[in-house]
Amino acid sequence: MRLSRYFLPTMKETPSEAQIASHRLMLRSGMVRQSAAGIYSWLPMGLRVLKKIEAIVRAEQDAAGAQELLMPTIQPAELWKESGRFDDYGKEMLRITDRHEREMLYGPTNEELITDIFRKDIKSYRALPKTLYHIQWKFRDEVRPRFGVMRGREFLMKDSYSFDLDYAGARRSYDTMFVAYLRTFARMGLKAIPMAADTGPIGGDLSHEFIILAETGESQVYCHKDLLDIDVLSETVDYAGDLSPLVERFTSLYAATDEKHDVTKAAALGDKLVSARGIEVGHIFYFGTKYSAPLGAVLHGPNGESIVAEMGSYGIGVSRLVGAIIEAYHDDAGIIWPESVAPFRVGLVNLKTGDADCDRVCGELYGTMSGRGIEVLYDDRDERAGVKFADMDLIGLPWQLVVGPKGLKAGVVELKFRATGEKHELSVESALARLAG
Repeated sequence: MRLSRYFLPTMKETPSEAQIASHRLMLRSGMVRQSAAGIYSWLPMGLRVLKKIEAIVRAEQDAAGAQELLMPTIQPAELWKESGRFDDYGKEMLRITDRHEREMLYGPTNEELITDIFRKDIKSYRALPKTLYHIQWKFRDEVRPRFGVMRGREFLMKDSYSFDLDYAGARRSYDTMFVAYLRTFARMGLKAIPMAADTGPIGGDLSHEFIILAETGESQVYCHKDLLDIDVLSETVDYAGDLSPLVERFTSLYAATDEKHDVTKAAALGDKLVSARGIEVGHIFYFGTKYSAPLGAVLHGPNGESIVAEMGSYGIGVSRLVGAIIEAYHDDAGIIWPESVAPFRVGLVNLKTGDADCDRVCGELYGTMSGRGIEVLYDDRDERAGVKFADMDLIGLPWQLVVGPKGLKAGVVELKFRATGEKHELSVESALARLAG
């Protein structure tokens, strides 16, 4: 993509309403624009990141055996009245009446609707286990939306729901999602620590929050230092096998949010205790028959008996992750995207647009990288070098390939790695080889 044609409305000054780094940088780098309090339009650069995150989430859900569907954003209120949550959920739920005076709502979550789908079509224990998921926009009418996409009212969420015959099966499904979440966040360059959590309005008696550590995190967290050293992507994961040993490796080590912090247990860790700020990026729940019982999700068991399905739900804030990743990866100059979620992999900078040699070499590099499947944003604007460098650092692409008249006369281009600032002068061929590798 040529930057001269790209819709990237960057900002030099920080908007006064932006209180945290991710909100400031998403506005300044032209990723989002606010349309109403807590509601954002996603501009091309922001949408590319959102889609990258969504693709990783989808790939790991599929690998774990979950099946994708898509449920509507608007739900009938009668389902929530059946479960008993319609009045309990509170003002965060946006309630709507259609032209026929039917009570509807803009879904904040989908436990009721997925249970309704399940109860209508699955009647035998032979159909279990099942885990179904979707990635869908949701709405919760936060009383004080703030921090940009980190605590907005409209947000993109992956929510999955498991159905099992008994507790043992439900626990296997829970462990499967537990491991899938660890892998999902690791693929985004994040170290997510699972911490025992309250179940809140979802309900149930088993729940874990997945927290990433970041200096600008919203809450205080504590964990055993060894949790930070586990490389989950190096682990062999067999979703058809027993995942409990891997889950036990994580849950046996101390990890707690401020609300569940045990000072005595923490003190016993000595210098192994890590105290930091954290951001929640995922939450998983086992809640048994909380929804299946009142909604009548009943199965015929192996001996003809009636069995109420055991359920769990598992959420990842996809749009929230964009902000969380920025909170974990930024500096004073701007964003530092991990390669797996970067909107483009390479920023190609033409230091002297209009110079015949610079234009020719940049054109060749742009064509070659695009042809090799390397996502590249080509800054071909007629702007000062300082403006181009500042914008590239602001948007945070992993690599910057800089082409200028002086370098070309010496037969070199400059390759900069954004995360470290490390720069190398290389031949065009060597630079391409480095990027291709």
